[in-house]
Amino acid sequence: MTLDERRAAFWLAGVFSLRMLGLFMILPVFALYAEHLRGNTPALAGLAIGIYGFSQALFQIPFGFLSDHYGRKRMIYLGLLIFAVGSVAAALADSIWGVILGRALQGGGAVSAAVMALAADLTREEHRIKVMATIGITIGLSFAISMIMGPVLNGWIGVPGIFWLTGLCALLSIAVVRFRVPNPVLSRVHRDAEPVASQFGRVLADTQLLRLNFGIFILHLLLTATFVAVPLALRDAGLPSDRHWEVYLPALLFSMVAIVPFIILAEKHRRLKPVFLGAILTLVLTEFGLLTLHDNVLEMGVLLLIFFTGFNLLEATLPSLIAKMAPPDAKGTAMGVYSSSQFLGAFAGGGLGGWLRGSFGLKGVFAFTTLGALAWLVVAWTMKNPRYLSSYLLNVGALDELAAHHLALQLAQVPGVAEAVVIAADGVAYLKVDRHTLDEATLRGFAADVDV
Repeated sequence: MTLDERRAAFWLAGVFSLRMLGLFMILPVFALYAEHLRGNTPALAGLAIGIYGFSQALFQIPFGFLSDHYGRKRMIYLGLLIFAVGSVAAALADSIWGVILGRALQGGGAVSAAVMALAADLTREEHRIKVMATIGITIGLSFAISMIMGPVLNGWIGVPGIFWLTGLCALLSIAVVRFRVPNPVLSRVHRDAEPVASQFGRVLADTQLLRLNFGIFILHLLLTATFVAVPLALRDAGLPSDRHWEVYLPALLFSMVAIVPFIILAEKHRRLKPVFLGAILTLVLTEFGLLTLHDNVLEMGVLLLIFFTGFNLLEATLPSLIAKMAPPDAKGTAMGVYSSSQFLGAFAGGGLGGWLRGSFGLKGVFAFTTLGALAWLVVAWTMKNPRYLSSYLLNVGALDELAAHHLALQLAQVPGVAEAVVIAADGVAYLKVDRHTLDEATLRGFAADVDV
């Protein structure tokens, strides 16, 4: 990658990191904080946790489309500013409804699609997967750090302080985008990185992709609903809230190490579906364990270690499955629907988890999450074995429709190429390839032969 491409990857990953840190940091502490807010009920506390997901799902794709017309950075500035305003509103609120409003505004600053589109503008096709992977890894690390730092910062500055810090992070992100991220020479639609309106029907009709979208919906429903209850369970078991990090730290660190051999088994040894089903089964057993053993700190610590192992493994494998199963020229649209499903899952988990806690107590929440994980296992069992294919983009330059059609037929004959779609308007060939057998030299020859 060029220096500008490396800068784009690093700083845009930083934008995601700063924004996600604040969002995730309240997850392990908010249920306890909400008890002191005016007008609070368990159902409203759950809604406050989850409402962010609803507004994020509602606005993230429109923000991406608007960035095509009004500029990437302009829409990112607007989204981050809305996010900062929501953070301040939540910090100043003394009632649960004020926090709900602030959280909804935070979600309304839905810049994910616009940031991904800017990353695509700033990188060449052959390096784009590296940039997207860098951003994905950063999001995962942000989640782990914030789950540990949330209880620590709660002891120092409280939840209002965390909201203020979140707003500051949003403003710092604006400065990063303005002064550190390069300006794109040309902005255009990238089918591999952002949704395309004409592709939604095709993606939504794909039953394999629908299974994966259901999966990410349930995964984040489980996460949010579980943490509607876990902080309260740890407190009731005798662990003060400012010491909850003592449970989360070893659980998260061990889980990040524990998933490595499973990822190698899934990808290198091509055992993705068994590993995937095993991780879902792990969540079923963990949630059932929390249902029966949530009154003991040590037992909860072990269960959370297993929970995070399954959760992190699924967070890593689900995007890989989307990339393998999505049509080569509709990956961006498939990922857009996938992300919206993720945020809707967080909303449903918060809202339903809070209502169940108020109506049936902690056992009601954990019974619900156990059944949710079990339903996912049943749906995932019917998933087809994935083809072990990767996305590959080739810049082929300006072509007319007939030449693009002929080129796609030629590319499909190259060893290792399973699917080839050439979009004349983009000047890009979108391929699905088996990297174990791919003849990259021949592919590059096609690009070199095109008059650009």
